[in-house]
Amino acid sequence: MKELFKKIVIAILTFEAKLLIRRTKPKIVAITGSVGKTSVKDAVYQVLKDHTHTRKSEKSFNSEIGVPLSVLGLRNAWHSPVRWFKNILDGALLILHPGAYPKVLVLEVGVDRPGDMDVLTSWIKPDVVVLTRLPEVPVHVEFFDSPEAVRQEKRKLVEALVPDGVFVYNHDDERVCAVAEGTPQQRIGYGVGEGADCRAEKEAITYEGGRPTGYTFTLTQGGASANCVVQESLGGQHAYNYAAAVAVGSVFGVAITDAAQALSENCTPPGRMRLLRGNKDTTIIDDTYNASPVAVERSLQSLKEVKGVKRRIAVLGDMMELGQYSIAEHERIGGVAASCVDVLVTIGVRARGIASGARAKGLSEKNVVQFDDANSAGRALLQMLEAGDIVLVKGSQSIRAERTVEILMAEPERATELLVRQGTAWKG
Repeated sequence: MKELFKKIVIAILTFEAKLLIRRTKPKIVAITGSVGKTSVKDAVYQVLKDHTHTRKSEKSFNSEIGVPLSVLGLRNAWHSPVRWFKNILDGALLILHPGAYPKVLVLEVGVDRPGDMDVLTSWIKPDVVVLTRLPEVPVHVEFFDSPEAVRQEKRKLVEALVPDGVFVYNHDDERVCAVAEGTPQQRIGYGVGEGADCRAEKEAITYEGGRPTGYTFTLTQGGASANCVVQESLGGQHAYNYAAAVAVGSVFGVAITDAAQALSENCTPPGRMRLLRGNKDTTIIDDTYNASPVAVERSLQSLKEVKGVKRRIAVLGDMMELGQYSIAEHERIGGVAASCVDVLVTIGVRARGIASGARAKGLSEKNVVQFDDANSAGRALLQMLEAGDIVLVKGSQSIRAERTVEILMAEPERATELLVRQGTAWKG
C-alpha cells in the first residue's frame, strides 16, 4: 500500500511540475555527474541569485520525487500522508496562480537505478546541462550492469538538452570530454588544466596562526580573471565547482568578477570539506556528507597538502553501493591513504578493506585502528588526539560519520548549525 501511495503521489506531483514548467517557461540548469552535484548546484545558485530570480533544488533533491518538489517549491513530507496531500493541493494552486515564479531553475539530477534518467528527461528539457565527473568506478554501480552503464544513464541528460542549449562540462575528465565531443550544442569546458574555457589556477591553502582557514584560486575566462576565496573549507574540488558556476553564469550574462565576488561570499554547506575547530587544539576537516572512491581520494590529497600540522589523521567509513568493485576499491583507497596520513581510523565492515590496503602499502599496524560504528570511533579518537593534529572525517551517508565529528569538535553545542543530517528525520 505504501508503494502504491508513493507511486500515485510521484505521478501527480510530476504532472503538476510539468504543467507549471509549461506555463511559466523558466530556463532550466540541470546538473549531473558522479561527484560534486550538490556543491555545483549551490555554487551556480550563488552566482545567479542576484542576477535573476532563481530557485535551486533543496538539499539533495535530485530523484524522481525530489525534482518535482524542487520545481513546485515544496518540501519533502516524509512519512506524513496528510502533508503529501497538502503538497498536491499546493501544487495545483500554484499552477492556477504561479505568481512571480522563478526565471531560472537550478536542478540537481541524480540516478540510482537504470531508467531513472529516462523518467526525469521525459519532462525535463534543460537549457543548460552541467556534467561534473564520470569516474572509473562511480557510486551506485552496484545497481547497474557496469560502470559504463552508469555513465550512459547520466549521459541521457545531455541528450535531453534543448537544441539551442549549452553544455558545461569538466574539461579535465576524459570520459566527460568524450561526451562533449558528441554534443552538437554550444560547449563550455571548465577545469584546472590547459585548454579549459573557464579555468581555475594559482590554487593555494590560506592560513592564520598556523591553522588552515580556507582555499584561494584565480578564475579566468575569455581573457578576464578574478580572484576567489573559499572560507572555512579546503579542497581543490572547490576550484572545479566554482569554475563550473562561473561558466554557467557567463551563459546568463554574469561577469566573472561579479560571479567570483558572489562565490567568495558563499559559505560551503555542512559536511563538504568544512574546517571546524576540534578538541585539544586540533583541526577537523568535516567531509561527512557522503563518500565515493574518487571523492575520498580527492579529500585525502587535500589533507596531504595541509602544511605545519603535527599528525594527519583520516577517519574513513564504508563506501556504499559499489557492488562487485567494493573490495578492490576499499583496498585501493587504503593504499592512497597510506601515502597521505600518519594515522588511519576506519568505520564499518567494508572499511576494513581500507585498513588492509593501507597496511599493505606500508602504514604501520599501530597507526591503523578499526571500529564498527561512528560513535565508538569518535570516543576512542578523542583520547588519541594531540594538539596540532588535523583530522579528515569522511564516509557514506549510512555510516553517519558526522557523529564522530560531533564527539571531536570543540563546540558540540553548535552541531545543529555546523553538521549534516541534524534534522528530525535523521535524529528520530
